[in-house]
Amino acid sequence: MKVLIIVEESGTGYAAYAPDLPGCIATGATRAEVEKEMQAAVEFHLEGMRAVGEFPPKSHSYATVVEVAA
Repeated sequence: MKVLIIVEESGTGYAAYAPDLPGCIATGATRAEVEKEMQAAVEFHLEGMRAVGEFPPKSHSYATVVEVAA
């Protein structure tokens, strides 16, 4: 299963969240660390959903880039 995550730089490193999994977040000092932590957070989140009989949601988010004049 592929899950879109959004990674943002913060004052102390990086933070990430999954738009299709509300409340699923992670932080890390580096990009590699936040991505690793976010993968674990997504797995944990989905495990919790399965434990209470919920199914993973269908993805409603996507990422794209637009160009504008600077």
